[in-house]
Amino acid sequence: MARLADYYLVVGYDLDKRVEGEGQGRILQRFPEKDWEDSPFPQGVELFCQPSGWQLYPERQPASFFVAVLTDINSERHYCACFTFWEGLDNPQLQKAEASEADEVEDDLAVVRAAQVFAPKSLVLVSRLDYTEVFRNCLGLIYTVHVDGLTVPLETVVGNLLTCIIPIAGGSQPGQEETEESLRTITLGAGDRQVIQTPIDDALPVSGSTVAQLFRQLGIVNVLYLFCAALTEHKILFLSSSYQRLTDACRGLLAIMFPLKYSFTYVPILPGKLLEVLSTPTPFIIGVNSFFRSETQELLDVIIADLDGGTVTIPECVHISLLPEPILQQTQTVLSMVLDPELEIADQAFPPLSTQPSALKIQDKEIRGVFLWLFARLFQGYRWCLHIIRIHPEPVIRFHKAAFLGQRSLTEDDFLMKVLDGMAFAGFVSERGPPYRATDLFDDLVANHVERIRQEETCPQKVLSHVRELAELLFKNENPYPAVAMHKVQRPSESSQSGSQSQTPFPALDDVVVQLFIDHAASKLKTAPPVVKAEVKGMVPSGPPLGDTVDRNGSVMANSARRLEVVRNCITYIFENKMLEAKKLMPAVLRALKGRAARICLTQELNQHVLQNRAVLDDQQFDYIVRMMNCTLQDCSHIDEHGIAAALLPLVTAFCRKMGAGITQFAYSCVQEHMVWTTMQFWEAMFYSDVQSHIRALYLEAEEGEQQNSEQQEISALELASEQSRLWPTLGKEMQTERVQKEESTVFSQAIHYANRMSYLLLPLDTSKNRLLRSTGLGDVESVSNSYVTNSIAGSMAESYDTESGFEDAESSDVANSVVRFINRFVDKVCNESGVTNEHLKALHTMIPDIVQMHIETLDAVHRESKRLPPIQKPKLLRPTLLPGEELVMDGMRVHLIPDGREEATGLMGGPPLLPAEGAIFLTTYRLIFKGTPNDPLVGEQVVTRSFPIASLTKEKRISVTLPMDQFVQEGLQLRSCTFQLLKIAFDEEVASDLAEVFRKHMHKLRYPQHVQGTFAFTVGQCGKLVVEHKTKDKNQSLKTLSKNLVKSAKRTIGRQYVTRKKYSPPTWENRSSFQSELDEDEISVSEEVDQSSLTLSSTMRSSDRQTMSNVVERACCRDYQRLGLGTLSNSLTRSKNEPFRISTVNRMYTVCRSYPGLLIVPQSIPDTTIQRICRCYRQNRFPVVCWRNSRTKAVLLRSAGLHAKGVVGFFKSPNAQASGPSQADSTSLEQEKYLQAIISSMPSYSESSGRNTLSGFTSTHMSTSDSSDKLRQPKIGALMKQVMGTKEDVPGTFSRGGKWGSIRGSGRLSTYNPDVGNRLASKESPQPNGGPSEPLFLRQQKAYLYIIGDKAQLKGGKQDSFQQWEVVPIEVCDVRQVKNSFKKLMKACVPSSSTCDPNMSFLRCLEESEWMALLHRVLQVSVLVVELLDTGSSVMVSLEDGWDVSTQVVSLVQLLSDPYYRTFDGFRLLVEKEWLSFGHRFSHRGAQTLGSQNSGFTPVFLQFLDCVHQIHLQFPMEFEFSQYYLKFLAYHYVSNRFRTFLLDSDYERIELGVLYEEKGERKSTQVCKSVWDYIDRLNKKTPVFYNYMFSPEDDEVLRPYTFNSNLKVWDFYVEETLSEGPSYDWELRGRQERVAEETAEKPDSAGPKSQRRIVWPCYDSLSKAVPDAITKLLQDLQSLEAELGLTSEKWKDTWDKIKSTQRTETKLESKPSFSSSLLMSSNLSHQRRSQGVYLQESGAGSSINLALDCEASATSTPVPGRPSTSTLYSQFQSTESENRSFEGILYKRGALLKPWKPRWFVLDKTKHQLRYYESRQDKECKGVIELADVESVYPGTPAMGAPKNIEEKAFFDLKTTKRVYNFCAQDSLNAQLWMDSVQSCLSDA
Repeated sequence: MARLADYYLVVGYDLDKRVEGEGQGRILQRFPEKDWEDSPFPQGVELFCQPSGWQLYPERQPASFFVAVLTDINSERHYCACFTFWEGLDNPQLQKAEASEADEVEDDLAVVRAAQVFAPKSLVLVSRLDYTEVFRNCLGLIYTVHVDGLTVPLETVVGNLLTCIIPIAGGSQPGQEETEESLRTITLGAGDRQVIQTPIDDALPVSGSTVAQLFRQLGIVNVLYLFCAALTEHKILFLSSSYQRLTDACRGLLAIMFPLKYSFTYVPILPGKLLEVLSTPTPFIIGVNSFFRSETQELLDVIIADLDGGTVTIPECVHISLLPEPILQQTQTVLSMVLDPELEIADQAFPPLSTQPSALKIQDKEIRGVFLWLFARLFQGYRWCLHIIRIHPEPVIRFHKAAFLGQRSLTEDDFLMKVLDGMAFAGFVSERGPPYRATDLFDDLVANHVERIRQEETCPQKVLSHVRELAELLFKNENPYPAVAMHKVQRPSESSQSGSQSQTPFPALDDVVVQLFIDHAASKLKTAPPVVKAEVKGMVPSGPPLGDTVDRNGSVMANSARRLEVVRNCITYIFENKMLEAKKLMPAVLRALKGRAARICLTQELNQHVLQNRAVLDDQQFDYIVRMMNCTLQDCSHIDEHGIAAALLPLVTAFCRKMGAGITQFAYSCVQEHMVWTTMQFWEAMFYSDVQSHIRALYLEAEEGEQQNSEQQEISALELASEQSRLWPTLGKEMQTERVQKEESTVFSQAIHYANRMSYLLLPLDTSKNRLLRSTGLGDVESVSNSYVTNSIAGSMAESYDTESGFEDAESSDVANSVVRFINRFVDKVCNESGVTNEHLKALHTMIPDIVQMHIETLDAVHRESKRLPPIQKPKLLRPTLLPGEELVMDGMRVHLIPDGREEATGLMGGPPLLPAEGAIFLTTYRLIFKGTPNDPLVGEQVVTRSFPIASLTKEKRISVTLPMDQFVQEGLQLRSCTFQLLKIAFDEEVASDLAEVFRKHMHKLRYPQHVQGTFAFTVGQCGKLVVEHKTKDKNQSLKTLSKNLVKSAKRTIGRQYVTRKKYSPPTWENRSSFQSELDEDEISVSEEVDQSSLTLSSTMRSSDRQTMSNVVERACCRDYQRLGLGTLSNSLTRSKNEPFRISTVNRMYTVCRSYPGLLIVPQSIPDTTIQRICRCYRQNRFPVVCWRNSRTKAVLLRSAGLHAKGVVGFFKSPNAQASGPSQADSTSLEQEKYLQAIISSMPSYSESSGRNTLSGFTSTHMSTSDSSDKLRQPKIGALMKQVMGTKEDVPGTFSRGGKWGSIRGSGRLSTYNPDVGNRLASKESPQPNGGPSEPLFLRQQKAYLYIIGDKAQLKGGKQDSFQQWEVVPIEVCDVRQVKNSFKKLMKACVPSSSTCDPNMSFLRCLEESEWMALLHRVLQVSVLVVELLDTGSSVMVSLEDGWDVSTQVVSLVQLLSDPYYRTFDGFRLLVEKEWLSFGHRFSHRGAQTLGSQNSGFTPVFLQFLDCVHQIHLQFPMEFEFSQYYLKFLAYHYVSNRFRTFLLDSDYERIELGVLYEEKGERKSTQVCKSVWDYIDRLNKKTPVFYNYMFSPEDDEVLRPYTFNSNLKVWDFYVEETLSEGPSYDWELRGRQERVAEETAEKPDSAGPKSQRRIVWPCYDSLSKAVPDAITKLLQDLQSLEAELGLTSEKWKDTWDKIKSTQRTETKLESKPSFSSSLLMSSNLSHQRRSQGVYLQESGAGSSINLALDCEASATSTPVPGRPSTSTLYSQFQSTESENRSFEGILYKRGALLKPWKPRWFVLDKTKHQLRYYESRQDKECKGVIELADVESVYPGTPAMGAPKNIEEKAFFDLKTTKRVYNFCAQDSLNAQLWMDSVQSCLSDA
């Protein structure tokens, strides 16, 4: 029973305390005046009566009513019902004040009527019950009595109200009907009467229709957001202009959260004065009047629900976890069916007539039913995860969150995690956990309807009917007596409501009278007998256990029975000591243990082998068991949701091995490195579940003692506890205390047990090493910071624990201390929760340090012994073979090679996994080498090698690796190399971590030496120690020939600092002059007085320099210039003046341009002085020089850097631009023009042409003059230009015939005609932009003499002068940064560091994103354009960036495409030496070869060039003398630093170091090759690996490759690898390895006959070696035969040349040229010789010499996308004699029915596995094919009708196929037998 109202008060406006118009309320009267003992009077009620502030109004407001909720200090809620009405005030002084105030407020004097104002007055009821309607009626009645002046005294009404007592809950029981009736019906004595509907079960919230209202106001999705936000503890703020609606909304939100109770701040109506409460850090649900909306704007983390506007605003920083799918979707569906039933049938043609939603009251209950149903689904089975720790005196219950989430397989679900961690759920557990209590609707639902809910899930209609049933129950609960809903309550009459002016103020009541009423009632209550409401307690049902209800889509991992079988078998083998069997199964077991079922199976199996808590194993068994345990634990999360760690915990203390002298090592010392052991929650859950089982045992024993005979079925702990709770009141005092003590001591003994267990798992075997401490949360924050779990769980744990426990231990580094602290913290927590007495707790605290100490002592002994154990047999470390001169810097360290993202070696693509492998890593002066054997026993005898040159290392990062085979998380390194290799290694535990650190330091020292001389190419052959401690002082001693005559020592020091200290960037102009002067002081100054152009070379040079100069002349470039006829250096050095170009020595001292060669080709007419001036306009002084001349058109190719940005834009500006200062810029720009003019006039076409030409495009007639055979595919140059220059900003131009491209210029410059002119093209004339005479357009459509390919960005703002003969083509070049980033992405695509299933990370997607192909396309495209221009007779100057990256690529590609000479060995070498080395591509800088260039990063410009050459090679396989392997070889060695060729940045630096010319003098030492070219030459003499057998060049053919992305292929250099021997580019190693292999193979093998077949693994074997192409094979065979016969073996080249020449002569002799193999040598093929005809990769499958090319086929075929399938490969080669024929000859074949026998020429082909027949031997057309695959048998036959005469019987044989039988007849029986045997052998081989 409870009071309906605790307090009644009248609150009025306080006239005395007005502060600047802010009024205050004060309590005028309050009854009772003394506080009740059970509910004290809440403070601050007056604030809540007028939440927006107390104010006076000029007009009377209508009376209002709302209920506010106050929460007291005991978190009890008090409901304050406020009824407010307005009374007039007649205070004259107030009137004045009020008038002025009202005036301010209203801005209108007329409103203030008769200076009367109205003040609010509130009647307030404070109650702990929430009956809104009843309160409204009662307060309304009091007001009515006052207003209408009824006869009843107010005191009586109030007295009755305060003494009214009603039952709290309970439906009507039959016996109590009448008394209940009288209690429920109340009257206040004013002729009124109302019935209070008390709910049947007060545990269920009463919601009226508030929930339905809430959904109507906000909508389904919004309310669900609020619901989830409230459950996951976010802050929620409601806004509305109605107070009652705020209260209702809050009440509705709380109602749908049932069975969870909201336990944070809850203020449905917050007064304006308390708004600062909103910035509290804790979660809340608060309502505020919309009046204060603006003040809620700056709340950043509050979710605001606007009830009036129907919106919910979620701030950006707040993330609400929503319900897990599919529950969310289903809930939304059912809600919409309840709220909007018309939605479903909205589209029906004949909708049912009535589908109104239910009445609000009912709808409200239906919605609540949906949420009840939802909670039943979320929490189903929760009772199975409750741990009952104590039963008496009070049940103590804990919830095992991890197990619950694990069984529901919702560990990943954010929402549920947060809910279970929240306060509301903690309350739920403590309230609903006890097993013996009254149950309600939810208990019933979650226990007994699980099955039904599961079946309903998918069918919304069924859910709806279930929800309606629930709604009915809920409605009944709120409205138990529908019959007696008779209310009789007076309302004030209309007249009094309209309010006459003369209304009397509310009178003060007589407190004595009211107090009398209250006292009277109280005394009556004392005498009355107590009303005992029997509370029905019972056992709470638990529902079906969770195991059965695992989600249908739950992760019952794909653990087939087979996998579990494997695990069981392996364990059986281990215990039966069948170690070999176990070893074979091990990898499979470790893979299987990824699945949950297998892990559980493992724990169960191991359990069976434990006897009396102990299982002693031998070393190997122990090792395997530990391995499996580690693998099992490794995938457990730290909360151990599947209980695997829990199941293993007893086992790790059971399995052990004897170590002699009474010392035993247990498994726990080997499985400590897992997160789960350092997780407090895990230990608590374990502890509680153990305590529960012990307490259960305690009571079970007691019971079984009493009733042994009755058959006991398994009783759960909760049922047992419930039974005990029921009996508790019946027990005597002694019994009770005895039970309490027993329970308490059980808990205490468990705590001791756990202190031991924890010390086992937390103390590392070697307690001197803080291994565990460092990697887990035990130590405090500092010690954790350097470990791999830095900021993860461990870090945060360490902090929180330390702050909680308040330990501030100075020496946290001590292992023992930290373990003791961890255990203490644990013990404190669990003992406090489970009610252990203080004495016991103190005892524990004294025990723990002793336990730990004892344990440390035993561990020390174990540790000592374990060191003596013979180590497990690890594979022997294999030594790598080293190059001559290569030395080990660090000897092998045992490591594991971990698989990376490449799948070939891991066995995922078939075949056994070669990785992970165990071996050692070696660091030499040249390479990093891993050599070892695969872990998988099936391939254990293979050797795996991965290596790369140390100079190619691009990235090194530390990783931590967990090996499946090992227990520890190891430190590892991931090393990435730009030779497309990745070493992912984990150091073995035997490698000390400081050793790993030394390894890293050495590696860095070798990778970035102080100076180029520290690189391997220079230090090779010196002592290895020197490498590591390379002092800078003796840098040059080892170099024999420094060209001392060229560089004086003083200069050397300048230059040296210049090279090593900073990156090479030539000095700016300001410094340049001073630098120049320093150089000039040297004796080598350039004599300016003499006019240098008139001097010969010899006279300008001192005698000391002549020798060097002659070296320069010998340098390759000059030979090339002479070949091209660009200038000669005869002995007398007299030049014939009519040669257009000369070789200038102006740069012989490298004073004009540091990065150019000493000799340069310039126009004849330009003197050297001009050159010295011109060079300043160009970046890095790289002025234009000629590098190639087209022998046919005499057009020249020039290269230079881009112009200086500020220097000389005047060059493109009109010549008469005003110069502000001295016109130096002008003069230079004139000289520049002169220079360009000189080049143009050198061209024969210029001198022939008449008059001046401008240019804006090519005429189509001009196009037709190009070589007619190329017409088929030559693109229009205009189109080419368009492709090259086209970017987004281009002006749209029109194209008439012949593709004018003047209109497609970038909008930055004017073109020769404006685009709009282009549109008017027709035949009209257009004025010239420069105001010259306008001529008809077609006259001007001629080409320019010189095209300047410039950078778009550079050329902005330049103006084209149409009087000049050159034209600038602006293109966009890829800048170096782009290349660098693109290359990084390319490496990651080709060699990913870890495998991924993300479709966005697939190889092709990554390749595309790297944009590498796009960059190749751009370079090739520009090159092809330049080739076209040169070929049509225009000269081209490539003037891009600094002239040493893109320019070099383009210039060299152009020469390669235009001049066949460069496609030979000598030519290509010359090209690279000339364009890349002499012209100063910065190899050292771009390759980041030294410490100085380390920051610039690796930019593979040269690799890009090689890739372009590879693309061209693929398209023109017959044009190149060198093979693809040659390109890969260069790509590898240009970064390997094995040779000096690609080391420095320019010739100047090479001379300065004395590297340039020493190569000639040092031929004597054959041991070490310093130049890659010499090495290639030497190797080429020995083996044809660099030679392209298909080389048969056209004369002077210009190649024009397709450049589109679709035509480009990924270079296999990027993706191939040979694990058997490492990269194949160091040939000495190959030879040595083969020798070793032969030696081992020669040992006699008694294993019986061996198959001739061998498996070739694409990623393991070297394909070119395992499956050589036919020519190589034949040459090899030839050599070995010669060796056998003792002949001196001929060089392969000679053999090849001989064959070629004989083939040529044969071809000529034949009358009708048959397309035999000679085709490949001869060159009578048309231009269509692209790769589509011939598909022979160097390591391709088929043979290459004896397949003839079918010319017609290739002429018509289109480019083949990708590699063709084998059949198409074959079909491209017509069969002739030279085919692979195993056996051939004439056979008679019987035709089909009624056809005669005919002789046919039969060919048995093993390769294609078929039998073909032809009309005659010469015939090319195959008449038919019998596939041998279809042949079933071959057997002797009998002569049939019409067979050939006089042939013996045995010559017949039949061939039976699946389709028919063929009858054959040979010439004689011998022949027939041969045929049968051959066919048979083919069949058996297959």
